[in-house]
Amino acid sequence: MRGSSGAGRIAAVVAIAIAASALVLLLRNGGEDYRVTAEFQNASQLVTGNQVMIGGLAAGLVKEIELGDQGEALVTFTVDDEYAPLPRGTVATVRQNSLSSVAGRQVELTLPPASEAEGEISDGATLSQSQTVSAVDLDEVFNTLDTKTVKDFKRVIKGFRDSYEGVSARANRGFRYANPFLSTSRRVFGELTRDTRAFESLLVDTARLSGLLAARDQDVSQLIGNANSALGAIGSQRQALADSIERLPAFMRQANTTFVNLRAAIGDLDPLVSASKPVAERLSPFFAEFRAAAADAVPTIRDLAEIVRRRGRQNDLVELTRSQVPLARAGVGSGAPECGSDPASDYAAAQDSDFSQGALGESACALENQLPQIANLRAYTPELVGWFDGFSTSGSVDASGGLGRIAATFNPFTVSDSGLIDLLNPLPTSVGDLLQGADPNTLDVGNNARCPGSLERDPGDGSTPFTDGGALRCDPGLVPTGP
Repeated sequence: MRGSSGAGRIAAVVAIAIAASALVLLLRNGGEDYRVTAEFQNASQLVTGNQVMIGGLAAGLVKEIELGDQGEALVTFTVDDEYAPLPRGTVATVRQNSLSSVAGRQVELTLPPASEAEGEISDGATLSQSQTVSAVDLDEVFNTLDTKTVKDFKRVIKGFRDSYEGVSARANRGFRYANPFLSTSRRVFGELTRDTRAFESLLVDTARLSGLLAARDQDVSQLIGNANSALGAIGSQRQALADSIERLPAFMRQANTTFVNLRAAIGDLDPLVSASKPVAERLSPFFAEFRAAAADAVPTIRDLAEIVRRRGRQNDLVELTRSQVPLARAGVGSGAPECGSDPASDYAAAQDSDFSQGALGESACALENQLPQIANLRAYTPELVGWFDGFSTSGSVDASGGLGRIAATFNPFTVSDSGLIDLLNPLPTSVGDLLQGADPNTLDVGNNARCPGSLERDPGDGSTPFTDGGALRCDPGLVPTGP
């Protein structure tokens, strides 16, 4: 009996301890939850029990909705211990779950980054209207429209219905790309509203631009007229345009990697844009002059268009280009030049005589076939230069300048058959008469194969006449008589 009573006392003590712990937990967790009151411009059809969301996850409930002294809506909500306490800078926004539910609303809490958080929001604190965003219902938008506008808007909706009649499948494929477009547009507008000063500067600059455009209304009218013509030309090719648009999704998928890489390149271009701003301001006078030059160039461009393409035959640049095709065929011929292997042979001349290689091919063969003659004449260059030098410097120079003494000399002597000078015979009337009947041992004719330097005396080293080791086609025996 004594042992059983001791065990009972121990069980009672344990039960009291467990009850005390439960009481503490109830007092700690089951008591008042972490609550915050948010001032909204209007309740946006919130009701008690709506969820409080943080990062897409349920984080609390709307507990109470009251009317404030200034007509604002005081919405009190709780936040789970996981997110409590909220950091300062938290923004509460009323969102819609869907349009099909009247009271389908929720409070979305946007927490600031940890680096921008400035303390914590205490339990029972109030978020002012600067930290809340009320929902805007479509009814409020429609209520701002008058009766005529509502009727016109209905016609617009019916027009959309008629435009999608029979093309709903294509439209559904197109709507698949609306989500990326809208999400990127949201990011763009978010960036625009993030820096209010820059956005204000953008609006001011846009106003200035509108004023400048109004001052150049004639130019703007011409621009619109030209754009109308261009769009009309594009509209005339609507079938080709439709084919291009149909191929555009596949092209965009292939270009996605390139666009991702370009995103990083845009950040790298920021220093270039910053460095270009001072230069852009200095370019303003230049562009004013360039605008005038561009306006003056319009007649020139119009005349150029007439030169490129004009009605009629053989009177524009396009037809001139087409006429170059026969000329190119005549110049190129049937193929690459095929000259004879030995330009000096009769085979090479016969092979090139059909002129089937075109003007350029025949010219190439002619130049190639002339190589032996040019190579043979190259060795006579010193003698030709020496003749030019001697012919140009005949005579002497005195105080009056260069002079030359020229006189006719008639030789009264002739050569007899025995090789002796005959003083009695008269002078022949011509060189032919002089050479006719002469002794072959005394005078020699037909010396047309002299080697280069054959008129010079051999100094003893065999350097003259020059035969290039026997490669030249000349007679080394044709040298002056005498020692």
